[in-house]
Amino acid sequence: MAVVKIYSSPSCPYCEILEQFLYEKGVKFEVIDVTDNENAQNYIFEKTGKMAVPVIEIDDEIVVGFDKKKIMELLNLK
Repeated sequence: MAVVKIYSSPSCPYCEILEQFLYEKGVKFEVIDVTDNENAQNYIFEKTGKMAVPVIEIDDEIVVGFDKKKIMELLNLK
């Protein structure tokens, strides 16, 4: 099973949509709130070159935003 991490903030509506989508698909995931987490902010900036959420990390693959097609592909979801 894939290791899934979501870098998000409480004020991000797309983060909530992404979390709900994964929950409904039965995918286990860890949520990392970047609001006051400088290490997480630096990490997603290093990986993406952006300061935007949501960022989803599936194993070693990074997806910026709620790219449903890409996420489903990486998680082998139908």
